[in-house]
Amino acid sequence: MSEVLQSTDQFVDERPPSLIRQAFKLRRTQIGAGLSLMLICVALIGPFVAPFGSTEYVEMPNTLSVPGTVFGTDYFGQDVLSRFLFGGRAILILAVLATSIGITLGTTLGLTAAYLRGRADEVIMRALDVVLSFPQVLLSLVVISMFGPSNVLIICTVGLSTTPRIARIIRGAAISVVERDFISAAEALGESRRRVVFAEVLPNVTSSLLVEMNLRLTYSVGLIASLAFLGFTPEPNAANWGLMIQENRVALTEQPWGVILPTVALALMTIGTGLIGDGFSRVSAGIDRGGKGE
Repeated sequence: MSEVLQSTDQFVDERPPSLIRQAFKLRRTQIGAGLSLMLICVALIGPFVAPFGSTEYVEMPNTLSVPGTVFGTDYFGQDVLSRFLFGGRAILILAVLATSIGITLGTTLGLTAAYLRGRADEVIMRALDVVLSFPQVLLSLVVISMFGPSNVLIICTVGLSTTPRIARIIRGAAISVVERDFISAAEALGESRRRVVFAEVLPNVTSSLLVEMNLRLTYSVGLIASLAFLGFTPEPNAANWGLMIQENRVALTEQPWGVILPTVALALMTIGTGLIGDGFSRVSAGIDRGGKGE
């Protein structure tokens, strides 16, 4: 038994600090982190430095040259820059909360299914397959159309719709871990199932979890922005990057900034989180682990 316990370390994958440290040696991860941090700062600090209020009328609609503005006014005569600076916070907060729900539930269900196996595994995964069979956008539209748009409902719907995808990835990564000797040793020592799952199995799927977390955050940002573009927001005139694109697309040739700014911001956020996820993926797969890659 002691020999098994002493050899446990050789089975354990990269722990979070080591994995993160290795990933951030890659140029692509550094660029992705820089882009993401820039957009996060815009979303969080923007409302405090905006020259006008988020719904304040400034001048005639769709006017490019307006004193006191940088990008002119939008379709409703509001300052484009101010709307942009206010519009990122809602999407970012909703996406982070929704992703947190999906990660928590998906990881718990995936680890549980992999550890228990048998009938419990079948019941959990088949139930998640039912949810997975519905496209995320369609499922979100149906639920929000039934109960009406609200921030809590958007967070829960997006979070629950990402849960099956996360659970499948985590289960796949955990299946090989639960067969290892150190798991049997922990069980033989009388450790509870909860401790075995979260203290022994979870650290060995951290790399997959980090990659999936970045990927799901990217999808959550895009999905929440898409819902806002379609008009599914609690406040119809609230500052929101997705809503800005929908409002100003009809005057794109006259005043393009109302569409360009939020579109570029969403694209950069997607690219940034994607590069971070790619960095984690390359390190966890043993590619560029020395930090010399791009």
